[in-house]
Amino acid sequence: TLDKIIYCCYLNIQVFDEQGKDVTPRPLYRPEPNASLHKQSKILSTQDFSGATGSDFLSSLSTHQTSGINASLVGPFSRTYGSSSISKSTISTTESMADEIVEPGSRRDTAISLSDVQVRRDEIREQLTKEDIDRRVDIYLTETETIWLLDMPTVMVSVESEDAEKLQERNKIYIELCKNKAGNDCFVERMMQTLNGAPKNKEMQCDKILMEDKGMMATSWDLYDSFNALETTLTSSITERSKSIASSSIIDLESVILARIHEEEEDHSEAILKSEKFQQDLFFMERVLMENVFQPKLAAYRQLPEEGEEGEEEEEEEEEQKETAVSSSILLDLSEAQEEILPPSLERLWSYTCEWSDGHNVSSMAWNKLNPDLLAVGYGQFGFKEQKKGLACCWSLKNPMWPERIYQCDHGVTALDFSLANPNLLAVGMYNGTVAVYNVQTHNTTAVLDSSESFDKHIGPVWQVKWIEQDRGTTGDDKGEILISVSADGRITKWLIRKGLGCTDLMKLKRTASERKKLTGEKKSEALISRQAPGMCFDFHPRDTNIYLAGTEEGHIHKCSCSYNEQFLETYRAHKGPVYKIAWNPFSTDMFLSCSADWSIILWRQDSVRPILTFSSTTNVVHDIMWSPKSAFVFAAVNEGQVEIWDLSVSTLDPLIVTFPNPGVKFTTVLFARNTDCILIGDSNGTVSVYELRNMIASDSNKV
Repeated sequence: TLDKIIYCCYLNIQVFDEQGKDVTPRPLYRPEPNASLHKQSKILSTQDFSGATGSDFLSSLSTHQTSGINASLVGPFSRTYGSSSISKSTISTTESMADEIVEPGSRRDTAISLSDVQVRRDEIREQLTKEDIDRRVDIYLTETETIWLLDMPTVMVSVESEDAEKLQERNKIYIELCKNKAGNDCFVERMMQTLNGAPKNKEMQCDKILMEDKGMMATSWDLYDSFNALETTLTSSITERSKSIASSSIIDLESVILARIHEEEEDHSEAILKSEKFQQDLFFMERVLMENVFQPKLAAYRQLPEEGEEGEEEEEEEEEQKETAVSSSILLDLSEAQEEILPPSLERLWSYTCEWSDGHNVSSMAWNKLNPDLLAVGYGQFGFKEQKKGLACCWSLKNPMWPERIYQCDHGVTALDFSLANPNLLAVGMYNGTVAVYNVQTHNTTAVLDSSESFDKHIGPVWQVKWIEQDRGTTGDDKGEILISVSADGRITKWLIRKGLGCTDLMKLKRTASERKKLTGEKKSEALISRQAPGMCFDFHPRDTNIYLAGTEEGHIHKCSCSYNEQFLETYRAHKGPVYKIAWNPFSTDMFLSCSADWSIILWRQDSVRPILTFSSTTNVVHDIMWSPKSAFVFAAVNEGQVEIWDLSVSTLDPLIVTFPNPGVKFTTVLFARNTDCILIGDSNGTVSVYELRNMIASDSNKV
């Protein structure tokens, strides 16, 4: 039958992909082969319409529909179409009714397309051979056109467009509507996420506007002729116009000649101003003027006698010779006693300050090792919240009003020092952990070497840098001068200048337990944030550069050796706050001083962990201390409220000299002059003041 043939063809259709895999769709329903044998065509049956006309077909079709409808109400039934009869069960009845019932609207189409149905019937009658059934058929699947199910145009409009005002009004109306809906019971507030429009930046480029100044010179007779030319009559104006034309032509020629001469003079003057010879002459002239202005103060700084003192001394000698021998020794003793009564004091000479340093905090100072007149000053804040760009300036005694070199840094400068082997190299430590080296011999303001790109750079503020000559206890490449730095990351680092700026760690400062906890065996329950103690300062032994002291934020002072980088030789515990500065005595090398944030200054002996003397004359943080280069008993200390000059040969309880800053200013650092009795003090306003020590009695012994 036809159904069997179609079923067999359906079973042999297979779909293969490009790789040869079988991707034939599997049917959801598989009819039983035996049931298809008994199933006959409903409308296009061969027996029903063999030799029938169109009218007979329509009559049989109507009879078929009527009987089908009536029979569906009975249940199991038997129907006869022509000469064939079919019996079906209840289950097949439902299926046959679904297939045979035709809507009334489709009857007309069925009657009209009878010829088409007959043609399709003739096409189906074709007999398929076994070869046709077994033949492979390729079916290609292609992509159809894209069908848009949802297309929402954008609702964003530029502010400059024509519809912007209308949309703004609609938005206002919608806002008012939302406000009214807020009190309604049906009002529901929901959130949704929208995409922001991409911002657009528009730039325009135009030519630079050039401004030129032009001038013209006119004499008094030119003005007189021009005014008279307006008052003359028409007849005389014609003759005068010719004259004025000639005079104006002469004036134009003169102006052109003068303009050319002026331009040549300007070009020549610019060449003179930019010439190196002129710059050098100005430099020398500036030096001469500064020496003339500051001559008395510079003479006092260098401890030179003033111009009138020599003549006064000669006159005093002559008067003494003319005096009679009657003068009693008692009067001489009284005069000497009056002269000795004058107390020690500090006299201010001048200050190093300029517009670049105003408002910056003076963090460190250092003298040049070769030129004692060259001073390097670092400017940077100590607090984290007060950070801003730093500055490093080189000042000279020959010009106290303007620095010789100015180096601008992206971060605050916290420490600096000049090299001894190469006095032109200036090492600078910054708050972000960078160590830079500048060449002050050239006018280049960029750093020669920089550790910002180094993998081993400090990750905390560099609180101190110092050049050290290491000869003892070192061999090979370690001989010579090295740069040492200490940072808040707990590392004391050695920098070598070979091919770039390389570094190795001398010591990693570890946190240590107090002696009380060690004796009692107490255990701290809280976990430490870091095992390393932040380093604040260090100082190498003046005779043995293999030994150095390191101060930490815990208040401990560790004695270390360059030969051991994992163990401390000794630990000095007395401070209750961060140790800001350590200084060995240059004469008695077994003694050293330390200052801390606990308001105290302690004198130590190297072979004893107990302090010898403790100086606490103020309730302020002591920022800096320094021994005098001329006496083993004198040292200077700086705290926020005052500067103290101590002389241990006079008193160990009170300072010898005390100087207070200006209102609103805090002292930050101190430095003794190398060859004179002067001291330099830096403050929080960016000023470095130079003071002269007056009436200081020099001690005979250099041992404490």
